[in-house]
Amino acid sequence: MSERDEAVTATEERVGTDDTGTVSLVGSGPGDPDLLTVKAAELIESADVVLHDKLPGPEILGRIPEAKREDVGKRAGGEWTPQEYTNRRLVELAREGKSIVRLKGGDPFVFGRGGEEAEYLAEAGVPFEVVPGVTSAIAGPAVAGIPVTHRDHASSVSFVTGHEDPTKEESAVDWDALAATGGTIVVLMGVGKLQAYTAGLRDAGLAGDTPVALVERATWPDMRVATGTLDTVVDARDEAGIEPPAITVIGDVAATRERVVEFLRNDGKRGDDG
Repeated sequence: MSERDEAVTATEERVGTDDTGTVSLVGSGPGDPDLLTVKAAELIESADVVLHDKLPGPEILGRIPEAKREDVGKRAGGEWTPQEYTNRRLVELAREGKSIVRLKGGDPFVFGRGGEEAEYLAEAGVPFEVVPGVTSAIAGPAVAGIPVTHRDHASSVSFVTGHEDPTKEESAVDWDALAATGGTIVVLMGVGKLQAYTAGLRDAGLAGDTPVALVERATWPDMRVATGTLDTVVDARDEAGIEPPAITVIGDVAATRERVVEFLRNDGKRGDDG
């Protein structure tokens, strides 16, 4: 094959044709099917194939016919689908002319690898759209009665991943800087490393009595909440048996739950403090 033919072949592999399908990067919200956006629900209904994570709620996944569902999720310490496989699968299905929904928990661009997939699709010449979802970083604390910002307690909020790329030589999270903000810190996917980063925040000068809340499976039927402080939250986690997926809320806003929980109603899903 000549150099020109090789160049043409490479271009054809990178750029789709008129028959190329479309990929929709869709956020499913925190799990309650009532929190799906109208557009998300319509796309899921009409899609030929739905590639989904582990995090969309069981009721949402249960509404999708099994014949058009593909599980490409990841779970800490459990089943794991390489991101490279998911990327290639999206392109493969699109080149078959399929209409594909890539369904993610929360919002696809908030620690959902949506940005990586968007770049891969663009490089391959596959058309795609982004459908934002209600991010669990805000919705999780909210349904537990915790506002991430509050005029009396926090004028800023920082969203942090507790599960970074394992190939990184060191963490990109500056816990010292976060402790100095004086605002709310919301950690996603941080149950397993709770002891490490709460200790890091104390070492950075954050008071040991700073309120902390853990919200497991926010908006799901089996949602649970545990509360404590930087000094006590690890024990609270263990006593309550909190497991992933869960959100950690650190800051004075976490204590506001105590003042509203008696009157808080979210379809009866309140959870019990550990």
